Amino acid sequence: MAQAVVNIAGRTYRMNCDEGEEAHVERLAALVDAKIAELREAFGEIGDQRITVMAALTVADELVLTQKKLAASLDAAELAREETAQVRLRLEKWADWAAAALDDAAAQVEAATRALNDERG
Repeated sequence: MAQAVVNIAGRTYRMNCDEGEEAHVERLAALVDAKIAELREAFGEIGDQRITVMAALTVADELVLTQKKLAASLDAAELAREETAQVRLRLEKWADWAAAALDDAAAQVEAATRALNDERG
């Protein structure tokens, strides 16, 4: 098992992680550290535990909002897929109608051509 060494709120931690995940854990820790720094700047020194809980709640809130946006985007994409399928069906019906109309027109032209040829001959 690999380890990542991270700094959060001025403290160093060794975190176990899967091989190759060290950089990812370090990025996550940097996000948490930045959130704690942001909250400290906004609220001052309110205690390590409280600021850490506030940071965790803030990050969790951002996660939930992102999940909601993702769900809404997935719903919109599904709706777009359904609408696209309906448009394709309408286009296929229109193409079938157009093909039938062209067949009818071709048959009428052929009939008219035969009639003209019969009058001449």
